Amino acid sequence: MSRWLRNGMPTDGVSIDERAFQYGDGLFETIAVRGGHPRFWDMHLDRLARGCDRLRLTMPRRKVLRRWLDDAIAASNEDTAFCTAKLILTSGVAARGYARSVPTKVTAYCGIHGSEPLARGHYVNGVSTVVCNTRLALFSVTAGCKTLNRLEQVLARSEFAPDGAFEGLTLDADDRLICGTISNVFIVESGSISTPSLERCGVEGIMRRHVLEVLAASDLPVSVRDIGVSDLLSCDEVFLTNSQFGVLPVHRCGERSWHEHPVTREVMSIVSANNVAECAQ
Repeated sequence: MSRWLRNGMPTDGVSIDERAFQYGDGLFETIAVRGGHPRFWDMHLDRLARGCDRLRLTMPRRKVLRRWLDDAIAASNEDTAFCTAKLILTSGVAARGYARSVPTKVTAYCGIHGSEPLARGHYVNGVSTVVCNTRLALFSVTAGCKTLNRLEQVLARSEFAPDGAFEGLTLDADDRLICGTISNVFIVESGSISTPSLERCGVEGIMRRHVLEVLAASDLPVSVRDIGVSDLLSCDEVFLTNSQFGVLPVHRCGERSWHEHPVTREVMSIVSANNVAECAQ
């Protein structure tokens, strides 16, 4: 089992009265640790701060969170050259009932998990995907927040796990492409790159933000727009982004397949030169 720290101190359990357990009342970040350091730490904290504002939680100071995470990394038995950190902020222990004080001081949990690089074949040949039947709710008050309630993703992932697909792509209630269960998605049409708008639902992944930023500084700008299933199935290339694996080409979505990924390869080259070594060709 992984080792956890609660507010910087070792812990091996969570109270049954913890609101995170009772209601999913909290947020989390899953952070790639490379060479003993959390990758894109500031980006993760930016997103965490936005979530705390939305849920009206009082976020610990950034330097305190970093100290706790560094302590968790130092105390871990995992190979910290390549592993995964999970940072959870909860609204703490309280009496039964939905109501809580606002703003609420949080409890922070830090845990380190073992991880391994994906097989090179995923980067070379691409991965398979399916379009899930589970739809993402529109205009939720927590849209965009990485809350502890991931039931939509759990249900969507259960659809394709038996088929062996790497990832499932999710739509909103109006059949717009939004994201994968663990990833963000980009499509390429006639050399132009697009990614779905996440104004209505979905979560802006850290790697999505990184890709948008590094491509904006290159000759490969990206448009953020509404994308339908027909756009997905008629485009020239598809690729996925995630904070743990970087960028992956997609070779199949259901019955549709893609055999060449020249633009995706260029994106991977740019991203690998910007602190994501996994994408190196």
